[in-house]
Amino acid sequence: MNNPGAAVILAGGSSRRLGQDKAAVIINNQTLLARMVALGSRFCPQIAVSGRDPASFLSHTIPWFPDAIANAGPLGGIVTALETLRTSCLVLSCDLPHMDEATITTLIDAWRSRPAQAVMTTYQQTGTGYIEALVAIYDPTAAPLLRHAHAHGHLSLTKAIPPTLRHHIPYDTSQSHPFYNLNTPADLLGLRPRPHRGE
Repeated sequence: MNNPGAAVILAGGSSRRLGQDKAAVIINNQTLLARMVALGSRFCPQIAVSGRDPASFLSHTIPWFPDAIANAGPLGGIVTALETLRTSCLVLSCDLPHMDEATITTLIDAWRSRPAQAVMTTYQQTGTGYIEALVAIYDPTAAPLLRHAHAHGHLSLTKAIPPTLRHHIPYDTSQSHPFYNLNTPADLLGLRPRPHRGE
């Protein structure tokens, strides 16, 4: 079956709100970055990390690259991936502790049936219209759009790629568990098992 040519894990954030490095957070004896690298590797023939050298987080060596556009957030990392790898990229943020194979499989299936004009395939929340831009597949033709948006002072991926050029998978809030991401200490606390009373 046809899959995206590469999986790219975005790991360039500063984690200021969380107060510690997201990539280094350990869940089930594994760093979040290592978990996402392993997950992406199951689907794509290439794997790379965007934004930092992952050597201190992984037990093996994989390709990585710094963002070609500095201080541009995820947009900078995605542009770099598309221009460096020159293939369709499954893009996953490193801070998704509940991301699973089923969610990615559904995404790839939708990408295979995308309209000809679509350069981005992603999940869209019904009701709000919010898109999961960091759980998405970007085709190389998205790179000029992202470059154009940055040149005009826009870093929002939603604004950079208009709806007419996106292929959406609708979901509702009851299906949002895989998209839970870590931004604050409260988010992290929500992942920790709570002690039983009396402990």
